[in-house]
Amino acid sequence: MEWYWILTIGISILVALFLTGAPIFLAFFIIISSGVVFMLGPAAFGMVSNSVYETATTASLGTVPLFILLGEILFRSGCMEVLLDSIDKLVGRIKGRQYVLSISLSTVLGALSGSAIAVGAMLGRSLLPIMRERGYDTKLSIGTILAGACLAPIIPPSILAIIVGTLADVSIASLLIAGVLPGLLLASLFIAACMVKVKIDPSLAPSEESGEKINVIGKLKAVAGLLPFSVIIFMVMGLIMLGVATPSESAATGVLGAILTAAYYRRLSFKMMYEAVGEAALLAAVILLILCSAVMFTQLLAFTGATSALTEVVTSLEVNRWVMFFILMALPFILCMFIDQLGLMLIVVPIYLPILKALEFDPVWFWLLFLLNITLGAITPPFGYVMFAVKAAAQDVSMGEIFSASWLFVGLTLLGMFIMTVFPEIVTFLPNLANSLAQ
Repeated sequence: MEWYWILTIGISILVALFLTGAPIFLAFFIIISSGVVFMLGPAAFGMVSNSVYETATTASLGTVPLFILLGEILFRSGCMEVLLDSIDKLVGRIKGRQYVLSISLSTVLGALSGSAIAVGAMLGRSLLPIMRERGYDTKLSIGTILAGACLAPIIPPSILAIIVGTLADVSIASLLIAGVLPGLLLASLFIAACMVKVKIDPSLAPSEESGEKINVIGKLKAVAGLLPFSVIIFMVMGLIMLGVATPSESAATGVLGAILTAAYYRRLSFKMMYEAVGEAALLAAVILLILCSAVMFTQLLAFTGATSALTEVVTSLEVNRWVMFFILMALPFILCMFIDQLGLMLIVVPIYLPILKALEFDPVWFWLLFLLNITLGAITPPFGYVMFAVKAAAQDVSMGEIFSASWLFVGLTLLGMFIMTVFPEIVTFLPNLANSLAQ
Protein backbone atom coordinates (compact mmCIF):
# COMPACT_ATOMS: atom_id res chain seq x y z
CA MET A 1 0.00 0.00 0.00
CA GLU A 2 1.29 3.49 -0.89
CA TRP A 3 2.39 5.80 1.92
CA TYR A 4 -0.33 8.39 1.23
CA TRP A 5 -3.08 5.79 1.62
CA ILE A 6 -1.58 4.59 4.90
CA LEU A 7 -1.32 8.20 6.14
CA THR A 8 -4.87 9.09 5.05
CA ILE A 9 -6.44 5.97 6.55
CA GLY A 10 -4.46 6.29 9.80
CA ILE A 11 -5.34 9.95 10.37
CA SER A 12 -8.98 9.36 9.39
CA ILE A 13 -9.30 6.59 11.98
CA LEU A 14 -7.62 8.78 14.62
CA VAL A 15 -9.96 11.72 13.95
CA ALA A 16 -12.98 9.39 13.98
CA LEU A 17 -11.90 8.02 17.36
CA PHE A 18 -11.45 11.56 18.73
CA LEU A 19 -14.96 12.48 17.57
CA THR A 20 -16.42 9.50 19.47
CA GLY A 21 -15.07 11.01 22.69
CA ALA A 22 -12.47 8.28 23.22
CA PRO A 23 -9.47 9.28 25.40
CA ILE A 24 -6.61 10.60 23.27
CA PHE A 25 -4.07 8.03 24.48
CA LEU A 26 -6.55 5.20 23.80
CA ALA A 27 -7.12 6.44 20.23
CA PHE A 28 -3.37 6.54 19.62
CA PHE A 29 -2.89 3.12 21.20
CA ILE A 30 -5.48 1.58 18.87
CA ILE A 31 -3.97 3.08 15.71
CA ILE A 32 -0.37 2.30 16.74
CA SER A 33 -1.13 -1.28 17.78
CA SER A 34 -2.95 -1.89 14.50
CA GLY A 35 -0.12 -0.33 12.51
CA VAL A 36 2.54 -2.38 14.27
CA VAL A 37 0.63 -5.65 13.78
CA PHE A 38 -0.20 -5.09 10.10
CA MET A 39 3.07 -3.52 8.97
CA LEU A 40 5.77 -4.83 11.28
CA GLY A 41 4.37 -7.92 12.96
CA PRO A 42 4.05 -8.83 16.66
CA ALA A 43 7.83 -9.01 17.11
CA ALA A 44 7.97 -5.21 16.74
CA PHE A 45 6.24 -4.66 20.09
CA GLY A 46 9.72 -4.83 21.62
CA MET A 47 10.48 -1.62 19.72
CA VAL A 48 7.26 -0.13 21.10
CA SER A 49 8.27 -0.88 24.70
CA ASN A 50 11.71 0.66 24.13
CA SER A 51 10.06 3.76 22.66
CA VAL A 52 7.75 4.09 25.66
CA TYR A 53 10.68 3.75 28.08
CA GLU A 54 12.80 6.29 26.20
CA THR A 55 10.00 8.86 26.12
CA ALA A 56 8.93 8.29 29.72
CA THR A 57 12.48 8.83 30.99
CA THR A 58 13.09 12.07 29.05
CA ALA A 59 14.44 14.49 31.65
CA SER A 60 12.76 17.59 30.17
CA LEU A 61 9.31 16.09 30.74
CA GLY A 62 9.86 16.44 34.49
CA THR A 63 8.75 20.05 33.92
CA VAL A 64 5.18 18.96 33.13
CA PRO A 65 4.04 17.66 36.55
CA LEU A 66 5.86 20.50 38.32
CA PHE A 67 4.10 23.22 36.32
CA ILE A 68 0.77 21.46 36.85
CA LEU A 69 1.44 21.24 40.59
CA LEU A 70 2.35 24.94 40.71
CA GLY A 71 -1.02 25.91 39.25
CA GLU A 72 -2.94 23.42 41.42
CA ILE A 73 -1.41 24.78 44.64
CA LEU A 74 -2.25 28.39 43.77
CA PHE A 75 -5.81 27.60 42.65
CA ARG A 76 -6.67 25.20 45.50
CA SER A 77 -5.14 27.37 48.24
CA GLY A 78 -7.35 30.32 47.31
CA CYS A 79 -4.35 32.62 46.77
CA MET A 80 -5.93 33.71 43.48
CA GLU A 81 -8.48 35.73 45.48
CA VAL A 82 -5.64 37.89 46.80
CA LEU A 83 -4.32 38.28 43.25
CA LEU A 84 -7.75 39.34 41.95
CA ASP A 85 -8.20 41.90 44.72
CA SER A 86 -4.73 43.41 44.20
CA ILE A 87 -5.08 43.79 40.44
CA ASP A 88 -8.59 45.18 40.91
CA LYS A 89 -7.22 47.97 43.09
CA LEU A 90 -4.33 48.76 40.74
CA VAL A 91 -6.47 49.06 37.62
CA GLY A 92 -8.09 52.19 39.05
CA ARG A 93 -11.47 53.80 38.40
CA ILE A 94 -11.25 54.26 34.62
CA LYS A 95 -14.43 53.71 32.62
CA GLY A 96 -14.57 50.08 31.53
CA ARG A 97 -12.12 49.07 34.26
CA GLN A 98 -13.58 45.59 34.67
CA TYR A 99 -12.68 44.77 31.06
CA VAL A 100 -9.11 45.82 31.78
CA LEU A 101 -9.19 43.82 35.02
CA SER A 102 -10.44 40.70 33.22
CA ILE A 103 -7.66 40.75 30.63
CA SER A 104 -4.93 41.81 33.10
CA LEU A 105 -5.94 39.14 35.58
CA SER A 106 -6.09 36.39 32.96
CA THR A 107 -2.63 37.41 31.72
CA VAL A 108 -1.18 37.01 35.21
CA LEU A 109 -3.17 33.80 35.80
CA GLY A 110 -1.78 32.46 32.54
CA ALA A 111 1.71 33.16 33.84
CA LEU A 112 0.90 31.16 36.96
CA SER A 113 -1.08 28.20 35.64
CA GLY A 114 -0.61 27.81 31.87
CA SER A 115 -4.11 26.33 31.50
CA ALA A 116 -6.69 28.04 29.29
CA ILE A 117 -9.59 26.01 30.63
CA ALA A 118 -8.60 26.70 34.27
CA VAL A 119 -8.38 30.46 33.63
CA GLY A 120 -11.67 30.50 31.68
CA ALA A 121 -13.54 28.46 34.29
CA MET A 122 -12.18 30.48 37.23
CA LEU A 123 -12.96 33.89 35.74
CA GLY A 124 -16.33 32.63 34.52
CA ARG A 125 -17.22 31.67 38.09
CA SER A 126 -15.67 34.59 39.97
CA LEU A 127 -15.41 37.67 37.74
CA LEU A 128 -18.25 37.35 35.19
CA PRO A 129 -21.09 37.53 37.77
CA ILE A 130 -19.51 40.67 39.26
CA MET A 131 -19.17 42.32 35.84
CA ARG A 132 -22.79 41.58 34.93
CA GLU A 133 -24.04 42.73 38.34
CA ARG A 134 -22.25 46.07 37.92
CA GLY A 135 -23.88 46.70 34.55
CA TYR A 136 -21.13 45.64 32.15
CA ASP A 137 -22.13 44.30 28.75
CA THR A 138 -22.48 40.51 28.99
CA LYS A 139 -21.13 39.77 25.52
CA LEU A 140 -18.03 41.93 25.84
CA SER A 141 -17.41 40.61 29.37
CA ILE A 142 -17.48 37.02 28.13
CA GLY A 143 -15.26 38.00 25.21
CA THR A 144 -12.55 39.37 27.51
CA ILE A 145 -12.59 36.16 29.57
CA LEU A 146 -12.30 34.02 26.43
CA ALA A 147 -9.51 36.22 25.07
CA GLY A 148 -7.62 36.17 28.35
CA ALA A 149 -7.90 32.39 28.59
CA CYS A 150 -6.46 32.15 25.08
CA LEU A 151 -3.24 33.72 26.40
CA ALA A 152 -2.58 31.07 29.05
CA PRO A 153 -1.03 28.37 26.83
CA ILE A 154 1.51 30.76 25.26
CA ILE A 155 2.51 32.78 28.33
CA PRO A 156 4.97 30.66 30.34
CA PRO A 157 4.66 28.30 32.09
CA SER A 158 2.91 26.48 29.26
CA ILE A 159 2.34 22.73 29.26
CA LEU A 160 1.55 22.82 25.54
CA ALA A 161 4.88 24.57 24.83
CA ILE A 162 6.71 21.78 26.67
CA ILE A 163 4.85 19.12 24.67
CA VAL A 164 5.53 20.85 21.34
CA GLY A 165 9.17 21.41 22.27
CA THR A 166 9.55 17.72 23.11
CA LEU A 167 7.85 16.47 19.94
CA ALA A 168 9.49 19.01 17.62
CA ASP A 169 12.94 18.75 19.24
CA VAL A 170 13.03 22.51 19.90
CA SER A 171 14.58 24.12 22.98
CA ILE A 172 11.84 24.13 25.61
CA ALA A 173 13.46 27.08 27.39
CA SER A 174 13.45 29.14 24.16
CA LEU A 175 9.85 28.21 23.39
CA LEU A 176 8.71 29.18 26.89
CA ILE A 177 10.52 32.53 26.80
CA ALA A 178 9.24 33.25 23.27
CA GLY A 179 5.66 33.48 24.56
CA VAL A 180 6.26 36.48 26.83
CA LEU A 181 6.21 39.38 24.32
CA PRO A 182 3.46 37.88 22.09
CA GLY A 183 1.31 37.41 25.19
CA LEU A 184 1.81 41.04 26.24
CA LEU A 185 1.16 42.25 22.68
CA LEU A 186 -2.14 40.38 22.47
CA ALA A 187 -3.21 41.55 25.95
CA SER A 188 -2.53 45.14 24.86
CA LEU A 189 -4.59 44.67 21.69
CA PHE A 190 -7.49 43.24 23.70
CA ILE A 191 -7.46 46.10 26.22
CA ALA A 192 -7.18 48.74 23.48
CA ALA A 193 -10.12 47.23 21.61
CA CYS A 194 -12.28 47.24 24.76
CA MET A 195 -11.42 50.87 25.50
CA VAL A 196 -12.26 51.90 21.93
CA LYS A 197 -15.61 50.07 22.08
CA VAL A 198 -16.48 51.71 25.41
CA LYS A 199 -15.50 55.10 24.00
CA ILE A 200 -17.76 54.57 20.97
CA ASP A 201 -20.61 53.07 23.00
CA PRO A 202 -20.53 54.23 26.66
CA SER A 203 -23.50 51.97 27.50
CA LEU A 204 -21.13 48.98 27.43
CA ALA A 205 -19.82 50.04 30.86
CA PRO A 206 -21.50 51.76 33.85
CA SER A 207 -20.92 55.48 34.19
CA GLU A 208 -19.62 55.15 37.76
CA GLU A 209 -17.89 52.31 39.50
CA SER A 210 -19.23 51.14 42.84
CA GLY A 211 -16.95 51.04 45.85
CA GLU A 212 -14.67 53.56 47.48
CA LYS A 213 -11.77 55.24 45.76
CA ILE A 214 -8.42 53.58 46.46
CA ASN A 215 -5.81 55.96 47.92
CA VAL A 216 -2.03 55.77 47.62
CA ILE A 217 -1.69 53.55 50.69
CA GLY A 218 -4.28 51.17 49.24
CA LYS A 219 -2.34 51.03 45.99
CA LEU A 220 0.90 50.27 47.84
CA LYS A 221 -0.84 47.45 49.72
CA ALA A 222 -2.08 46.10 46.39
CA VAL A 223 1.47 46.14 45.02
CA ALA A 224 2.64 44.33 48.17
CA GLY A 225 -0.07 41.74 47.56
CA LEU A 226 1.34 41.07 44.10
CA LEU A 227 4.94 40.64 45.26
CA PRO A 228 4.72 36.92 46.14
CA PHE A 229 3.25 36.18 42.71
CA SER A 230 5.94 38.31 41.04
CA VAL A 231 8.56 36.23 42.85
CA ILE A 232 6.98 33.02 41.52
CA ILE A 233 7.00 34.38 37.96
CA PHE A 234 10.66 35.35 38.37
CA MET A 235 11.46 31.88 39.73
CA VAL A 236 9.86 30.31 36.67
CA MET A 237 10.97 32.65 33.88
CA GLY A 238 13.71 34.86 35.28
CA LEU A 239 15.97 31.95 36.20
CA ILE A 240 15.58 30.44 32.72
CA MET A 241 16.33 33.75 30.98
CA LEU A 242 19.42 34.34 33.12
CA GLY A 243 20.67 30.86 32.30
CA VAL A 244 20.77 29.98 35.99
CA ALA A 245 18.30 27.08 35.82
CA THR A 246 16.83 24.64 33.33
CA PRO A 247 13.04 24.62 32.80
CA SER A 248 12.71 21.64 35.15
CA GLU A 249 14.76 23.34 37.87
CA SER A 250 12.88 26.62 37.51
CA ALA A 251 9.57 24.73 37.68
CA ALA A 252 10.70 23.13 40.95
CA THR A 253 11.59 26.55 42.41
CA GLY A 254 8.20 27.82 41.20
CA VAL A 255 6.45 25.05 43.13
CA LEU A 256 8.47 26.00 46.22
CA GLY A 257 7.41 29.62 45.69
CA ALA A 258 3.75 28.57 45.41
CA ILE A 259 4.00 26.61 48.69
CA LEU A 260 5.63 29.57 50.46
CA THR A 261 2.98 31.92 49.02
CA ALA A 262 0.17 29.68 50.31
CA ALA A 263 1.89 29.60 53.72
CA TYR A 264 2.37 33.39 53.68
CA TYR A 265 -1.36 33.92 53.19
CA ARG A 266 -2.10 31.20 55.80
CA ARG A 267 -3.80 28.95 53.27
CA LEU A 268 -1.38 26.04 53.34
CA SER A 269 -2.85 22.78 54.64
CA PHE A 270 -2.13 19.08 54.40
CA LYS A 271 -5.51 18.43 52.74
CA MET A 272 -4.89 21.10 50.09
CA MET A 273 -1.42 19.76 49.30
CA TYR A 274 -2.69 16.18 49.19
CA GLU A 275 -5.41 17.12 46.68
CA ALA A 276 -3.03 19.28 44.60
CA VAL A 277 -0.35 16.58 44.37
CA GLY A 278 -2.94 13.89 43.58
CA GLU A 279 -4.53 15.92 40.77
CA ALA A 280 -1.14 16.94 39.35
CA ALA A 281 0.08 13.32 39.37
CA LEU A 282 -3.08 12.08 37.62
CA LEU A 283 -2.98 14.78 34.94
CA ALA A 284 0.78 14.38 34.39
CA ALA A 285 0.37 10.60 33.98
CA VAL A 286 -2.29 11.11 31.31
CA ILE A 287 -0.09 13.63 29.47
CA LEU A 288 2.87 11.24 29.64
CA LEU A 289 0.76 8.43 28.17
CA ILE A 290 -0.33 10.72 25.36
CA LEU A 291 3.25 11.81 24.66
CA CYS A 292 4.51 8.22 24.53
CA SER A 293 1.75 7.43 22.03
CA ALA A 294 2.59 10.49 19.93
CA VAL A 295 6.28 9.58 19.74
CA MET A 296 5.40 6.06 18.60
CA PHE A 297 3.06 7.55 16.01
CA THR A 298 5.97 9.65 14.71
CA GLN A 299 8.18 6.56 14.45
CA LEU A 300 5.43 4.67 12.63
CA LEU A 301 5.12 7.53 10.12
CA ALA A 302 8.87 7.37 9.50
CA PHE A 303 8.76 3.60 8.97
CA THR A 304 5.96 3.86 6.38
CA GLY A 305 8.02 6.37 4.42
CA ALA A 306 5.39 9.08 4.86
CA THR A 307 7.83 11.50 6.53
CA SER A 308 10.45 11.43 3.77
CA ALA A 309 7.79 11.35 1.04
CA LEU A 310 6.08 14.45 2.46
CA THR A 311 9.40 16.29 2.45
CA GLU A 312 9.95 15.38 -1.19
CA VAL A 313 6.44 16.50 -2.15
CA VAL A 314 6.83 19.88 -0.43
CA THR A 315 10.28 20.57 -1.88
CA SER A 316 9.06 19.65 -5.38
CA LEU A 317 6.07 22.01 -5.22
CA GLU A 318 6.59 25.32 -7.00
CA VAL A 319 4.69 27.22 -4.31
CA ASN A 320 5.88 30.31 -2.46
CA ARG A 321 7.01 29.37 1.05
CA TRP A 322 4.65 31.99 2.52
CA VAL A 323 1.69 30.43 0.74
CA MET A 324 2.70 27.12 2.28
CA PHE A 325 3.05 28.85 5.67
CA PHE A 326 -0.53 30.15 5.34
CA ILE A 327 -1.76 26.63 4.53
CA LEU A 328 0.11 25.15 7.50
CA MET A 329 -1.52 27.72 9.79
CA ALA A 330 -5.00 27.58 8.27
CA LEU A 331 -5.31 23.81 8.68
CA PRO A 332 -5.05 23.65 12.51
CA PHE A 333 -7.12 26.84 12.87
CA ILE A 334 -10.04 25.20 11.05
CA LEU A 335 -9.64 21.71 12.53
CA CYS A 336 -9.37 22.96 16.13
CA MET A 337 -12.97 24.17 15.84
CA PHE A 338 -13.98 20.50 15.76
CA ILE A 339 -11.15 18.43 17.31
CA ASP A 340 -9.42 18.57 20.69
CA GLN A 341 -6.36 20.79 20.33
CA LEU A 342 -4.00 18.39 22.12
CA GLY A 343 -5.04 15.46 19.94
CA LEU A 344 -4.70 17.50 16.77
CA MET A 345 -1.31 18.82 17.86
CA LEU A 346 0.00 15.30 18.40
CA ILE A 347 -1.09 14.32 14.88
CA VAL A 348 0.11 17.46 13.11
CA VAL A 349 3.53 18.09 14.71
CA PRO A 350 5.17 14.91 13.33
CA ILE A 351 3.75 15.65 9.86
CA TYR A 352 4.83 19.30 9.95
CA LEU A 353 8.40 18.59 11.12
CA PRO A 354 9.93 17.55 7.77
CA ILE A 355 7.93 20.23 5.94
CA LEU A 356 9.20 22.92 8.31
CA LYS A 357 12.81 21.84 7.77
CA ALA A 358 12.31 22.01 4.00
CA LEU A 359 10.82 25.52 4.22
CA GLU A 360 13.65 26.68 6.53
CA PHE A 361 11.48 28.74 8.90
CA ASP A 362 12.81 29.62 12.35
CA PRO A 363 11.51 26.71 14.49
CA VAL A 364 10.91 28.74 17.68
CA TRP A 365 8.99 31.41 15.76
CA PHE A 366 6.94 28.88 13.78
CA TRP A 367 5.99 26.66 16.72
CA LEU A 368 5.04 29.63 18.88
CA LEU A 369 2.66 30.83 16.17
CA PHE A 370 1.42 27.27 15.78
CA LEU A 371 0.74 27.11 19.53
CA LEU A 372 -1.16 30.37 19.40
CA ASN A 373 -3.09 29.11 16.40
CA ILE A 374 -4.33 25.90 18.00
CA THR A 375 -5.09 27.76 21.22
CA LEU A 376 -7.27 30.11 19.19
CA GLY A 377 -9.34 27.08 18.24
CA ALA A 378 -10.29 26.74 21.91
CA ILE A 379 -12.29 30.00 21.75
CA THR A 380 -13.61 29.60 18.19
CA PRO A 381 -17.17 28.29 17.53
CA PRO A 382 -18.65 25.78 17.33
CA PHE A 383 -16.61 23.44 19.56
CA GLY A 384 -13.98 25.57 21.31
CA TYR A 385 -13.69 23.88 24.70
CA VAL A 386 -12.98 27.08 26.70
CA MET A 387 -16.38 28.40 25.58
CA PHE A 388 -18.03 25.37 27.16
CA ALA A 389 -16.06 25.95 30.38
CA VAL A 390 -17.42 29.52 30.52
CA LYS A 391 -20.91 28.22 29.71
CA ALA A 392 -20.68 25.78 32.65
CA ALA A 393 -19.80 28.71 34.92
CA ALA A 394 -22.53 31.01 33.49
CA GLN A 395 -25.41 28.66 32.80
CA ASP A 396 -28.00 31.40 32.18
CA VAL A 397 -25.98 32.71 29.20
CA SER A 398 -26.85 31.10 25.86
CA MET A 399 -24.21 29.45 23.68
CA GLY A 400 -25.23 31.88 20.94
CA GLU A 401 -24.11 34.82 23.10
CA ILE A 402 -20.83 33.08 23.89
CA PHE A 403 -20.21 32.29 20.21
CA SER A 404 -20.93 35.90 19.28
CA ALA A 405 -18.64 37.20 22.04
CA SER A 406 -15.63 35.30 20.74
CA TRP A 407 -15.37 36.64 17.19
CA LEU A 408 -13.98 40.10 18.00
CA PHE A 409 -11.11 38.56 19.96
CA VAL A 410 -10.52 35.83 17.40
CA GLY A 411 -10.04 38.62 14.85
CA LEU A 412 -7.70 40.53 17.18
CA THR A 413 -5.63 37.39 17.77
CA LEU A 414 -5.32 36.84 14.03
CA LEU A 415 -4.20 40.47 13.71
CA GLY A 416 -1.59 39.84 16.41
CA MET A 417 -0.36 36.76 14.55
CA PHE A 418 -0.05 38.81 11.38
CA ILE A 419 2.05 41.40 13.25
CA MET A 420 4.29 38.63 14.60
CA THR A 421 4.67 37.22 11.10
CA VAL A 422 5.73 40.59 9.70
CA PHE A 423 7.93 41.34 12.73
CA PRO A 424 9.28 37.93 13.88
CA GLU A 425 11.61 39.67 16.35
CA ILE A 426 8.60 39.99 18.68
CA VAL A 427 8.85 36.23 19.13
CA THR A 428 12.58 35.65 18.76
CA PHE A 429 14.05 38.65 20.65
CA LEU A 430 13.84 37.24 24.20
CA PRO A 431 15.02 33.70 23.29
CA ASN A 432 18.00 35.17 21.42
CA LEU A 433 18.74 37.47 24.37
CA ALA A 434 18.53 34.56 26.83
CA ASN A 435 20.85 32.48 24.67
CA SER A 436 23.40 35.32 24.53
CA LEU A 437 23.23 35.80 28.32
CA ALA A 438 23.75 32.07 28.87
CA GLN A 439 26.92 32.01 26.74
